[in-house]
Amino acid sequence: MTYCVGMRLDAGLVFLSDSRTNAGVDHIGTFRKMNVFENPGDRMMVILNAGNLSISQSIRELISGHVSADGRSIWNAVNMYEAARILGDAVRSIHQRDASALAEFGIDFNVSIIFGGQIKGERCRLFQIYSAGNFIESYDETTYFQIGEAKYGKPIIDRVVTPATSLDEAAKCALISMDSTLRSNISVGLPLDLLVYQADSLAVTRFVTIDEKNQYFQMIRNTWGLQLKTIFEGLDDPVWDAAPDVSANVLSSSSLVSRPVRVALPGNLQPASPVDISAAPLQSLAQQFSTSQP
Repeated sequence: MTYCVGMRLDAGLVFLSDSRTNAGVDHIGTFRKMNVFENPGDRMMVILNAGNLSISQSIRELISGHVSADGRSIWNAVNMYEAARILGDAVRSIHQRDASALAEFGIDFNVSIIFGGQIKGERCRLFQIYSAGNFIESYDETTYFQIGEAKYGKPIIDRVVTPATSLDEAAKCALISMDSTLRSNISVGLPLDLLVYQADSLAVTRFVTIDEKNQYFQMIRNTWGLQLKTIFEGLDDPVWDAAPDVSANVLSSSSLVSRPVRVALPGNLQPASPVDISAAPLQSLAQQFSTSQP
């Protein structure tokens, strides 16, 4: 599996990808998921891919040198939308060639692509391309796309990134998002590729490959975890069964009765003696039950 994220900001673009590909718990490979198509001064485009590795590599090779019957290629597309269409056509071409053969072996045609960059004369643009070759574009309401194991790294981006976010802040957020994913999913792994592009540069602005020895990423991993724990411990505990005039941090109020949905006891089972928990703290009650078990 993999995790990739691309962000489109007023200041430019940020791309981050991992490099793990695994076909089982005892067969783990490292393949870079980021490819850059750059003609300095004219265009800078980035492809991030997730899904079946052989499909992704076939698509990359096809678009890198392919010229259509009408002379179109990713190297001479007049804008990023046309370049995205060329990439989508390449996905369909590989599907037409390989999908049936893959299906005979029980393998789905599975590929997801983040494609973004800038062509001279227009703004930065970002697209997500699907297995059918269709795609959507990022606008201010959706400033980023994720592919692969997206769920673990999504919350921090939703809370932090806006179109006005600076490139360095966005890169930092992307790395925190990746760290959250690395901690929660073994199918995502180092090294990482991070590319930061400043709008109108028409060439790669900053790029780094990050391994386990990278000082900044180690700081992110250690500091973020400690800060989260500190913030968590600083939050007040909930107030249970509060009086009506209490307003601070009330989770439940004595004036509002809440009851769970209880399943009726079987007819052959007699009710046990009720436990009085009205004056028992939650921790003490838990200890009471744990010590009463044989």
